[in-house]
Amino acid sequence: MIKPLFRLFVELTGNRYASKIIQKFTTSRLSRVLIKPFAQVYKLNLEEMEKNLSEYETLQQLFVRKLQKNVRPILSSPFILVSPVDARIESFGKVTEDATFFIKGQRYDLEEMLGSKEKAQVYKQGTYFILYLSPQHYHRIHSPINGEIVEQWHTGGISYPVNHLGLKYGKRPFSTNYRVITEMSTSYGRIMTVKVGALNINSIHLTHNCLQVEKGEELAYFSFGSTVILLIESDSFKTGDQLKQGMEVKMGSKLGSFEK
Repeated sequence: MIKPLFRLFVELTGNRYASKIIQKFTTSRLSRVLIKPFAQVYKLNLEEMEKNLSEYETLQQLFVRKLQKNVRPILSSPFILVSPVDARIESFGKVTEDATFFIKGQRYDLEEMLGSKEKAQVYKQGTYFILYLSPQHYHRIHSPINGEIVEQWHTGGISYPVNHLGLKYGKRPFSTNYRVITEMSTSYGRIMTVKVGALNINSIHLTHNCLQVEKGEELAYFSFGSTVILLIESDSFKTGDQLKQGMEVKMGSKLGSFEK
């Protein structure tokens, strides 16, 4: 009973009109009164921010804030894959032979997620990471490795929440939500970054205009908390021993490494 009611609520509110209302408010000066309470409730690290809290004029500006230089050191070794975002690791593991994986009891098919059977086949038996960005996290997305962007596209529609409730009761949000997909060619094979929109906030902004990308370079940002799915083709990739489901990672920290 809970699941159909949850889905009905999302489908009634998760449309472009609701998104526009939310976006209009968060980008208006009226939202400024919520900046300090937001920072307090979500315990934002004010010392990392590029600006003082008082300098942000809207809630949206705070959501998409930049950080001071060098507060996120990037591991420079070319064979190390780093986290593209500040996030909580929702799940990680191996993609199956039939190009699927399970999260919160829901089966995800890469063909459905990517909108391409051909692309899905590339990543079968590869590695996946589900990186959840809550409202408190830094919302900018960076490249996890050196490489070249070979393709970029978008797909999806109504966006379910990508938090615990959304994953449990939503209609496979990673396969149905609005998403922007970037595929890179690297020295270690293909790597794909799937940027998934959250409830009512489908705004994913691309910021990188060149095909060549260096590890740590900014690629895009979310207008609110959301999720990044990282797919790795190479069977030579080894996940970091320190990683655990539910742990927090910072952009630039090690997710794993490729065999030299």
